[in-house]
Amino acid sequence: MPIRTGAEYIQSLRGRNMKVYLFGELVKEPVDHPMIRPSINAVAETYDLAVREGDLATAKSSITGKQVNRFLHIVESADDLVNQNKMQRKLGQLTGTCFQRCVGMDALNSLYSVTFEIDEKHKTNYHKRLVEFIKMVQTENLIIGGAMTDPKGDRSKAPHEQEDPDVFLRIVEKNDKGIIVKGAKAHQTGCINSHWIILMPTMRLLEGDSEYAIVGAVPADAPGITYIYGRQSCDTRSMEDGDLDAGNAKYSGQEAMIIFDNVFIPWDQVFMNGEYEFASMLVERFTCYHRRSYVCKTGLGDVLIGASAAIADYNGIPNVSHIKDKLVEMTHLNESIYAAGIASSYQAHPTKSGAWLNDDMLANVCKHNVTRFPYEIGRLAQDIAGGLMVTLPSEKDLRNPETGPILKKYLKGRKGVDVENRIRILRLIENMTMGRNAVGYLTESMHGAGSPQAQRIQIARQMQLEYKKQLAKNLANVKENGELAPEQSDYFQRVFKISKSQN
Repeated sequence: MPIRTGAEYIQSLRGRNMKVYLFGELVKEPVDHPMIRPSINAVAETYDLAVREGDLATAKSSITGKQVNRFLHIVESADDLVNQNKMQRKLGQLTGTCFQRCVGMDALNSLYSVTFEIDEKHKTNYHKRLVEFIKMVQTENLIIGGAMTDPKGDRSKAPHEQEDPDVFLRIVEKNDKGIIVKGAKAHQTGCINSHWIILMPTMRLLEGDSEYAIVGAVPADAPGITYIYGRQSCDTRSMEDGDLDAGNAKYSGQEAMIIFDNVFIPWDQVFMNGEYEFASMLVERFTCYHRRSYVCKTGLGDVLIGASAAIADYNGIPNVSHIKDKLVEMTHLNESIYAAGIASSYQAHPTKSGAWLNDDMLANVCKHNVTRFPYEIGRLAQDIAGGLMVTLPSEKDLRNPETGPILKKYLKGRKGVDVENRIRILRLIENMTMGRNAVGYLTESMHGAGSPQAQRIQIARQMQLEYKKQLAKNLANVKENGELAPEQSDYFQRVFKISKSQN
């Protein structure tokens, strides 16, 4: 039976033979570990949203002919991409953290078109294998983790030039049954909470890098895989009694390093095997999808703006002019992120495979905004919250019969506001701006899907300065060699053609 609800998903993770290290010790059952469980709860919400709001979180698959979770759907129109963004913002609002499924969604969609084009050139059958894999995960409603980021070693050297060849995941053996890979993947979001992991190259590859040009799918509990759980600021608060100091006790993100020690992948789960020249296409298409997927941060922004407005109210100053102005600025920045991301989705175009790809320029603008704006939204939230956010005594002090009454006397805000509620909102702001969920809202916003310079490189490649210079020269009646600018550049011709067809 396919997984349907969040509770069924949590149950599906139990009893797996996974090798997970946390604080230097093996975790017996990740589902029951208090530091891991909040991240599992966040993924579970993606199932429950699909049950509650099917139109938002599900889509009809042309592969199975059935309604499937939107995170597993291959996008077939601009509307599909737009609905992904709306779902992502909603989940950010519901969890206040990273819900860990966007990487897998974007991996499946980028691979769908890339495998089609590899087959077209090399007469391979990767696309057929991938479609069968997608059919399986859609039918069973599984979680897919996408593993792209290698440790990289010496950044000045290509994979095949590294002193230690394992700092990029590579094929170490092939036989008639499949391949064996070795290496590691770093910063892996939600990997322990996934059912399957898709391995992908992390960068453009050279001819000597063919052994690193590997794409394959492995079960998350496959033999030879070890997970080392990543630390997050204030993460051990989830292991303390009570739920007040955690700020967001129910939900969190998850990052870990995955070690692959001679892991076997059967041929029917291999979707690239040495075609190094397609690694750049895969990375670029994945990042195109994934950079506009960062509209999920606007859902978190909605939560933080709401928390800032709430604490201003609890403090008795909701109508003070500079407070209202800061809330307006926070909203402006948040909606600017969303505008670029959803515009990228609206300006999508079909690939040869039939899957649609969103606009790359606007995707990079969206992600570049994300590397900046959440930090300013967080700064303004801290400004509104005040210093009490970082000097609050613990929940144990609040519950203590001697110190509790004293704290309740002196931590009052405006009349009618419960002191504990005021503390809870302050802890939430702390959680999102410098605590555990600041990982998903701030640092992940900076480095996820490529650090800021990666977006600037892509934006520079698509600036079309010669075309824009010619537009200016035309209006100024400047003629060089008797030529005027073409009616539209190739980029704008495509965009306007799509816009016209959609209208």
